[in-house]
Amino acid sequence: MTSRQRIRAAFSGEAVDRVPIYCAGVHGRVADHILGRDACVGFGRQGYREAMSLWRGEDAHAEFRAQTRADMIAWSEALDLDLIFTGGGGYGAKPTRLIDEHTLLFGDENATWHVMRFDPDTELFQRVAGSPIIPPELEDLDVIVERAEADAEAYSPTPDSFPVQKHVVEQVDEHREVFGAGIMVYVPREKVWLEAMLLRPELVLRWTMALAKRAVKNARVMAQMGLWVLFGGGDFAGKNGPLYSPRSFKQCMSPAVREISRGCEEAGVLHMFASDGDLWPVADELYGNCGVHGYHEIDRRAGMDLARLRDRFPDLRLMGGIASETLHLGTPEDVRHECLTALEVARERGRIMVGASNTVVAPTPLANFDTMIETLHAGRG
Repeated sequence: MTSRQRIRAAFSGEAVDRVPIYCAGVHGRVADHILGRDACVGFGRQGYREAMSLWRGEDAHAEFRAQTRADMIAWSEALDLDLIFTGGGGYGAKPTRLIDEHTLLFGDENATWHVMRFDPDTELFQRVAGSPIIPPELEDLDVIVERAEADAEAYSPTPDSFPVQKHVVEQVDEHREVFGAGIMVYVPREKVWLEAMLLRPELVLRWTMALAKRAVKNARVMAQMGLWVLFGGGDFAGKNGPLYSPRSFKQCMSPAVREISRGCEEAGVLHMFASDGDLWPVADELYGNCGVHGYHEIDRRAGMDLARLRDRFPDLRLMGGIASETLHLGTPEDVRHECLTALEVARERGRIMVGASNTVVAPTPLANFDTMIETLHAGRG
């Protein structure tokens, strides 16, 4: 089977020659290890590098973007993964000045400005100073939501709206599957939005429905581009459960999630809803009543176990089984155990693609990463 055939057969509940595998993204140090050279891959490191390329000029930025797209494909192909991951970081603003090698100032120092600093060890690129950030008040959300609704109504995407996905589809072997995008839906995690879920749930629902309207339009474009597995959702939980109640989820999120599922169904693509954390309190609503086709970013360390999920949702497509936390903090034997356990469930129960369910962080021991890849290839059947 080709990778595309393998994934589509597995997710359709059909027999496969071996379990499909993937990885939900890697930081730069890990990509360097995979390719044996400096790779234009990652998240915070990529943000820093893009800002620096903009500082150096248009030619440098064009070179950065070209190398990023090439390396995005290269690391997945080097590992012989079935799904090409199209995510990564970036920071599309040109610095006003450089404070030092890793510290960049953006904006007008006499008005609105901020300073970002890159840490090579953690590969984080974070704000460390700046002019005051004034968070919105509850009454400000009306204007924000109205603007989102107007933008969603006017939005008319084409394949050119997704230059990364378009490039990857054009460059990779036609037998590989490429991860689609553009269907995320979420409630911002700022305090004012969480308060609004209690005080003005109808306003928050208008926000999520505006996102859903855009997502449905994007799903049609993804289908036009030949993409089938679409990354959606949005983080809203931790190890202790969701950030808001099942009641608030049902009021403010469910109709929007259901609308995206309907739009994906009509377009002939899969709505994969992703979030870290313990989702069991809303699992029946999210993965049952909302019509979601699949679950990505399965957080094993938060209790989202593949076997238990398969028992509860026999037809739900599942992606993951290997925790980034285990890769980061566990031993090679811990990693091997998670890989073998996930592969066993996938072989026996079906509709599962096994891999690291979230980004492999920069401090991850490279021996752990190698163990994951070796075990996945050796044990996938």
